[in-house]
Amino acid sequence: MTRIIFMGTPDYAASILHSLIEAEDIEVVAVYTQPDKPVGRKGVLTPPAVKVLAQEAGIRIIQPNRLRDAEIIEELLKIQCDMIIVAAYGQILPKTILEYVPCVNLHASILPHYRGASPIQQSLLHNDLQSGVTAMWMDEGLDTGAMIKMVTVEIEPDEMVSMLYEKLTEVAVSLTLDVIRTWDRRSAVPQNGAEASHCKKILKSDGLITFDDAREIYNRYRAFTPWPGIYLESGLKIKEMRLEEETSIGEIGMITQLDKESALIQCKKGSLRITRVQAPSKQETSIVDYLNGKRIGCGHPLV
Repeated sequence: MTRIIFMGTPDYAASILHSLIEAEDIEVVAVYTQPDKPVGRKGVLTPPAVKVLAQEAGIRIIQPNRLRDAEIIEELLKIQCDMIIVAAYGQILPKTILEYVPCVNLHASILPHYRGASPIQQSLLHNDLQSGVTAMWMDEGLDTGAMIKMVTVEIEPDEMVSMLYEKLTEVAVSLTLDVIRTWDRRSAVPQNGAEASHCKKILKSDGLITFDDAREIYNRYRAFTPWPGIYLESGLKIKEMRLEEETSIGEIGMITQLDKESALIQCKKGSLRITRVQAPSKQETSIVDYLNGKRIGCGHPLV
C-alpha cells in the first residue's frame, strides 16, 4: 500500500484525487488544498473541488494560506507517507517538504514549455497543435524538475479550453497512477532550461479585445471561454463566434454582413462571424437581436 499526501485545488486535481481514492493499492492520508474563496456577486464562500471530494471520502484536509509557514511544515512532517502528489495546487513547496519524501507534479503542458499557472490556456492562445501532461520530480523551481514521463494529445482547430481540459485531465489521471506504481528517479530526464517559457495567472483584464487580428481574437475566445470571457471596451461580451478568415484587410470593427443568425465583423486582419453576445447587466442574446435593439446594421461598427 502506497501512502500519498495529495495537493491540488481545481476540478483537474479533483479528478486525479478521485482515481487515487478508488485505487486499491493507494491510501490518501491527507489532502492539502487552497482556502475556501468567495464566489459570484454575493461572495458566497465556496470550497475547492478537491476539498469537496476529500470531505466525501473522509480524508484529512489542510487548507493553509501559506504552505511555507513553520507550523504548517511541522504538521506535514508528522504525516507518514511514501510520496506527495501535486496537481494544480497553487503554492510552491518549500525545500523542507521536498526533502521529506519524493514529490511529483502533474503539469498540464509539454515541459519545459508553459511553466506556471495557465498552461492549458497558453496552448490555445498560441494556436498549438499539441498539448500534454508532464509528470516530474519537484525541485525548488517553478515547474523545473526532471521529467519522469510525458503524454501528449492533439489539439483540434476549433477546440475550446473546456474540451482540452477534459482530455488533459483524462491523461493526467492515468499518468499519475502509472508514476506511483512504477516510479524510478534514475530514469528522469532534466529539462532544457534554454527552451523554457512561462505563463502567468489569467486575469479578468486579459479578456479585453479590439478588432485587430482575427486569428488572435479567436484563439483568445477558445482559451478564455467561459472565464474571463472576451469583451469590448463597451463591456459587450462576445459569447459565441467563429473564425471566418485570416487575411482580409478592412475598416476595423465594421459590420460587413448580416444574416438571420450572425454578423460578420471586419478586423484589421481577417474577419470573425459572431452569433451571440451579452451586453452589460443584460441577458445573453443573439447578435441580430442585439443589433436590432441598437438600430445598427451593416456599415456600422460593433460597439
